[in-house]
Amino acid sequence: MSDDENDPRDRRHRRARVWLGALSGVLAGCAALAVAEAVSAAVRPQAGPVVAVGGAAIDRTPAAVKDWAIRNFGTADKLVLQAGILLVLALFALALGALAPRFRRTGAAGVLVFGCVGASAAISRPDASGPVDAVPSVVGAVAGAAVLYVLVGRLTRPARRAGGPGGAEGPAEGWDRRGFVLAAGAAAVASAGAGALGRVLNRSSADDAIASRARVVLPAPGSPASAVPGGTQLRIPGVSPFRTPNRSFYRVDTALVVPRIDATTWRLRIHGQGVTRPLTLSYDALLRRELVERDITLTCVSNEVGGPYVGTARWIGVRLADLLAECGVRPPSEGGPADQLVARSVDGMTLGSPVEELMDGRDALLALGMNGEPLPFDHGFPVRMVVPGLYGYVSACKWIRDIELTTFDAYDPYWVQRDWARRAPVKTQSRIDTPKPFARPRAGTVMVAGVAWAQHRGIDRVEIRVDDGPWREARLAAEHTRDTWRQWSYAWQAAKGGHTLTVRATDRTGAVQTERRTRTVPDGASGRHSVVVTVE
Repeated sequence: MSDDENDPRDRRHRRARVWLGALSGVLAGCAALAVAEAVSAAVRPQAGPVVAVGGAAIDRTPAAVKDWAIRNFGTADKLVLQAGILLVLALFALALGALAPRFRRTGAAGVLVFGCVGASAAISRPDASGPVDAVPSVVGAVAGAAVLYVLVGRLTRPARRAGGPGGAEGPAEGWDRRGFVLAAGAAAVASAGAGALGRVLNRSSADDAIASRARVVLPAPGSPASAVPGGTQLRIPGVSPFRTPNRSFYRVDTALVVPRIDATTWRLRIHGQGVTRPLTLSYDALLRRELVERDITLTCVSNEVGGPYVGTARWIGVRLADLLAECGVRPPSEGGPADQLVARSVDGMTLGSPVEELMDGRDALLALGMNGEPLPFDHGFPVRMVVPGLYGYVSACKWIRDIELTTFDAYDPYWVQRDWARRAPVKTQSRIDTPKPFARPRAGTVMVAGVAWAQHRGIDRVEIRVDDGPWREARLAAEHTRDTWRQWSYAWQAAKGGHTLTVRATDRTGAVQTERRTRTVPDGASGRHSVVVTVE
C-alpha cells in the first residue's frame, strides 16, 4: 500500500469526494427535472418526465396492485406514486453522483439514460402528441448531464501539497473548493429558477381553461330534476348526506395531472360503425341543446364493501341517446351494428359502454354541470359521461373528446386490457355509516343507519342482523328515484358486550345482496358490510 493511500488527509479527500459527488448527482437531478418542467410548458404538462413515467407506471401496474393502492391510499394514491418516483430518482442521482468522481463520463451518461427513460415513457402514453413529447425529458437530461460533468470536474482537479523529498511539493488528490461551491450554487439557483419558470408557464397555460369555466352560465334545464321528497334525508348524525358536495365527491382516475381544457376550443367527435351522420360538437353547441337535470348516484368499481367511493350529485347535461339517434345510431336490439361505445378522454383514457344500455331509456348524459355549477376540473370539465346503473370504469369518461361506435369483439378499452370485465352493472350494495367500526355506544336504543344502492333498479328492502340473530327489517327513507341511493335506519336495543352488526339490501328485482365476498376485480366487490362495536 502506498504512503499516499495511508495518508489520513488522502482518505478524507476520497470520502469527501464521494459525498460531494453524491451532492452533485442530486443537484444534477434537480436541474434535469427543473429544465424538463420548464420545457414541458412549451409542449404540454403531461410530457414532463415525472408525469410521463408515473403514467407509464400506472399503465403497467397490475389491476390488483392498483386496487391495493386505492384501498390503502384513497384519492392520495397519485401523490404517493409521484413521491415514490421522486424518491427513486433521488436514489439514482445519489448513486450516479457518488460514482462520478471516479467515472466522470459514465456518471454524465447515466443522467442521459434517465432522460431516455422519460422520453420513452412520454411518447408511449396513449395521449402522446408524437416525438415532440420526448423533448422535455431529453433537454432536461442534457442539462442534468452537463451540471454533473462540470461539478465533478471541480472535484477531480489536481491539487498540490507540501511534503515531497527535500521539502518539494508533491501531488495529492485535492479538489477545487471555491470552483465547486460557486458551480454548485449556480446550479442550485438556476434549477430553482427553471423550476419556478416551468410552474408559472404551466399555470399560465391553464389560465384560458380557468377563465373559460368562469364564464360558463348553465342555462335552465328543459327537463328539470324532480323535487327531492321529504323524508329522503334522515336526521341521524353520521349518515352520509343524500346529495354529496362537489368538494367531498370521490375522485378515482389515472390522471397524474388534471387536464385543464379551454371550453372555447374543446370539440367532441361522434363517429364509427352505424353512424350515418357523424357529428362534431362544441361546448356552446351542447349548451344550446335541451338540457336534462337529474340526481344520479355514481359508484366506482374500486369501491370495497362498505367503502367510500360512491356519491350522489345533481347532474345537468344532454341526453346521450338523443345525440346517438341524431347520428343515425340504432341499438343492437333494433339491428344496429355497434354494441360498444368507446369514449376517449383528452388524457388518452378509453372506456367502453354497452350501446344497448345507453339507449334503453335511462338518463345517460353528457354532463356539463354538477350540483348547480359547471363541472369542476377534477370531475371532468368541460364535459363528461354519467350513466346510472353502470360502474364508472365502463361509463363515466371524464374530459371526453371522442366517441366511437364499435363492437366488443373489435376493441378492448383501457380497463378491459387489464383484465376487468367488459360489462359492469352496479351490484346491489349497502353500508353501515353509524355506528362506526369499534364504536363504544351505551346500552339502550342505538340508531344504526346508512345507505343502500342498486342504481337503475332501486332499493326495496334493507335488513339488519345482530351477531347470528334473525334478520330485522330496517326503516327505509323516502326514495327519490331508482337511480339514487337510499338511506335507512334501525333502532337497535343494544345490550352490553361485543356485537357484530351486518346489513343486507334487496333490490326491486327481488335480488338479495349476496353474502359471498369477492374483491373488486373484475366487476366490482360483493359481500355484506359488517361493523364490530362494544356496548358499554
